[in-house]
Amino acid sequence: QVQLVESGGGSVQAGGSLRLSCAASGRTFSSYTMGWFRQAPGKEREFVSAISWSGAQTYYEDSVKGRFTISRDNAKNTVYLQMNSLKPEDTAIYYCAAKRGFSGSYYRHEYENWGQGTQVTVSS
Repeated sequence: QVQLVESGGGSVQAGGSLRLSCAASGRTFSSYTMGWFRQAPGKEREFVSAISWSGAQTYYEDSVKGRFTISRDNAKNTVYLQMNSLKPEDTAIYYCAAKRGFSGSYYRHEYENWGQGTQVTVSS
């Protein structure tokens, strides 16, 4: 098990940037695939991005490709989501999550551990 705490959310204008962080507890952080999901009001929680345990593999949802970058620092037990060129449709609560193995990293049900979420609001 790993416990996750997100931070870095806030309110920005369209075109702005934010960097989300997710700090993990536990000595096995480096063995987990880490994912970011988001949930807008009235919508299902959706996949945003994932990164393998080594950082060698990354995966992005089409609408964020070229704008968002996922990275991790295993020495700090932290995964990041750099979000640039933000749009109003990016407004949501953003959650980080952890799972074993990279296969299936798109699927919400594959993740065993979740953070509490951090709000991102983008105004036009």
